[in-house]
Amino acid sequence: MDNRAAILLVALELFAARGYDGVGVQEIATRAGVTKPTLYHYFDSKNGLLKAILTEYGTRLSNVLSEAASYQGDLSLALARLGKAYFQFANTNGIFYRMQLAMYFAPPESEANRMVRSLNEDQLQMIEELFIRAARHHSNLEGRHLQLAAAFIGNINTYIGFALNGYIKLEAELISQIVRQFMYGIYL
Repeated sequence: MDNRAAILLVALELFAARGYDGVGVQEIATRAGVTKPTLYHYFDSKNGLLKAILTEYGTRLSNVLSEAASYQGDLSLALARLGKAYFQFANTNGIFYRMQLAMYFAPPESEANRMVRSLNEDQLQMIEELFIRAARHHSNLEGRHLQLAAAFIGNINTYIGFALNGYIKLEAELISQIVRQFMYGIYL
């Protein structure tokens, strides 16, 4: 593993374990087996390091969600694809998912929250667009796009949080149950 990749991995693990503010640059460099100047050569700052992690993993997440969020006349199917995409990503990238969830729920004025916020806003916008397109076929969804997108993401993230803490497994049957419950609720 090259120095850049080693630094990214160590920083991700430490940020996920103790939070962005609970980790210093020297600790990251030491654990990655590099000097502070080497870390700064690749990332300029701790902020630059977090930005690189969010860009790398956030781009991957956005790509899988973008593909899954296409609406082709069947909202249940689209939500099941989204749930599957979220679960697969979280299963494969659990450390990152834990980190970004923790940062999203950090105080709004914190550096970590400000940096992760755009990743979450992009997801919200993508899924809101799905509900906007679906409202053309389901008029009862009209005007509730943002609320529905936020509720769906919140529901998915709750289950992912339970899985990351070892309470459940993220499996296909669970996605079906979530989508059924969600669909039942939005048609009331």
